[in-house]
Amino acid sequence: MRTLRERREVNKWIARGASDYAIAGITGIPRGTIQHWRTKPLRGPQSPGRWRPPDAAYYAYLLGLYLGDGCLSPGGTVLMIALDARYPGIVDAAEEAIEATVPGINSRRYQPIDNLVRLVASSARWRQAFPQHGPGRKHERPIQLTAWQLRITTSFPRELLRGLIHSDGCRTLNRFKTKLPSGRVASYEYPRYFFSNLSDDIRGIFCQHCELLGIRWTQSNPRNISVSHRKSVALMDEFIGPKC
Repeated sequence: MRTLRERREVNKWIARGASDYAIAGITGIPRGTIQHWRTKPLRGPQSPGRWRPPDAAYYAYLLGLYLGDGCLSPGGTVLMIALDARYPGIVDAAEEAIEATVPGINSRRYQPIDNLVRLVASSARWRQAFPQHGPGRKHERPIQLTAWQLRITTSFPRELLRGLIHSDGCRTLNRFKTKLPSGRVASYEYPRYFFSNLSDDIRGIFCQHCELLGIRWTQSNPRNISVSHRKSVALMDEFIGPKC
C-alpha cells in the first residue's frame, strides 16, 4: 500500500505539469499507480449527504483496523484505534489511513502504557464511514458490511485483510519434533497466520475475503482462524508479512 506522503508528492508534481513518466522516474512509483491517482485524486471534505471514502484502498485498510481494535465514541464523532507500540510502522500506516479517509483532519497519539498506542481522530464523518457503530461490544451484536462497503472490500481484499491482521492477527512460526524411522528426532518449523476475534461475524468477514484471494483457512478454536497452507501463507506474505 502506498502512503499518503507518496500521494501528496505525486500530486505536487502533477500540479507542476510533470508527465506520468517523469513523475515515475522522480519518485520510483509505477506509472500505472500515478495514472490512477491522476484520474482519482484525493478529495477534500465532502458536502453533507451520502459519504464515500475518497481513497478506497486506504479505507479498506482502516476498516480492517476498526473491525479489529477500533471503536467510536457514543456520539459517533471520535474514532479510537488501539495498537501495539512495538510496531511503529503499523501505527504510522494507521495514521496515514485515517488522514486519507477524512482529508483535513489530524489524528493524535496517546501512550497510556508502554506497549499501547491509541490513535484518536475527531470527525462528523466517522458514523457514516463505520455504520457498524452501535452500543455494546462488537462480538455481542451483529456486524455486517453494507453494500457499498462490500464493493470496496471485494475490490481491495488485500488491504482489508492487512488491516484485520495488523489489529487482531499475527504471523508465527509453528515448531514441532517428530521421530523418524531411523530413530533420529527431526525438528521442523513452518510459518502460519492467525486471526483472532470473538465476533463470529468479523471472523466470517475475514474468511470471506481470504476466499476471494484463494487463501485456505481453518478454524483452530472458537475464536481463532489459522492460515497454514504453504501457498496461502506465501500469498499473505506478499501483502502482509511480519509486523514491524
